[in-house]
Amino acid sequence: MAAMGSPITRPRKTLEDYLALSDDVRAELIDGELYVSPAPGMPHQDVVGTLFRRLADEVERLGAGKAWIAPCDVHLPTGDVVQPDMFVVPSEQTDLVHRDGVHGAPALVIEVLSPFHPERDRFVKMWRYAQSGVAEYWIVDPEARSIEVFRLESPGGARDGAGGEPRFTPAGWFRGEDGVRSGVLPGLDLPLSAVFTP
Repeated sequence: MAAMGSPITRPRKTLEDYLALSDDVRAELIDGELYVSPAPGMPHQDVVGTLFRRLADEVERLGAGKAWIAPCDVHLPTGDVVQPDMFVVPSEQTDLVHRDGVHGAPALVIEVLSPFHPERDRFVKMWRYAQSGVAEYWIVDPEARSIEVFRLESPGGARDGAGGEPRFTPAGWFRGEDGVRSGVLPGLDLPLSAVFTP
């Protein structure tokens, strides 16, 4: 029996635990915890669908690789398995794409905030993406009709010298009639008015 006041520890979940889940369970494995989520609501899916169509067209126009949409397992170098709403794998990273998902850090990851767990996208997953070497991270807020862009201060997992950890820094907050600018996709033409339809 645990002593009074001592923390109760749960065994860390593993990739085997994740793979044992039923196919109809929407889950992610982050830092040894399984996060199960309900299906997103229709406003969320509307933004995801509209943004993905525009993004995929732009990635193809720029010859910048391929855009992918959830559900798709992304096996990060940290050992986490996540399902970003969408992500871009550049042409030079095609070796990351396998039959069971992506193994490695995509150059660009995009999460559309959910009312169920916005803190997961803003803090938990953001930190894990930085640790994994994701070069650019977008947070899309359907309520604020905005997109925040963050860039990795030390891409590839190099240490930043300030605290020994790679981290994201703000690179732009786009709203209204703005067009999103991206360091990963130079030449991107993505006006927000085409993403957040009335």
